[in-house]
Amino acid sequence: MASSDSPQTVEATVRHVPRYGVFMGIGVVLGIIAAGLLTWIGSYEPSKVVDVVYPPGQVFGFLLLWTAPIGLALGGVAGLVAERVARRRDRVVRVSRETVITADD
Repeated sequence: MASSDSPQTVEATVRHVPRYGVFMGIGVVLGIIAAGLLTWIGSYEPSKVVDVVYPPGQVFGFLLLWTAPIGLALGGVAGLVAERVARRRDRVVRVSRETVITADD
């Protein structure tokens, strides 16, 4: 290995970026928990207008259609906020850079 030119010193920014997938996944899990809690505290008595009683599984599924996307969106927003907070701690460092060229024999 031979170096083609002398090492250069350049500036680089070190940033801590949150993993959005983790934030969004936690949001979905919290949405599922919220749907479960809302299903658990719900009332399953017949309506006075229509004699229809929805089973708890169906109520959970319907609530899940609302709470999971809301949790996903709120998790994404939390990730953006975490990135803004982490951006304040960015630092600029000096690094040595050199190019290495290998010769195939």
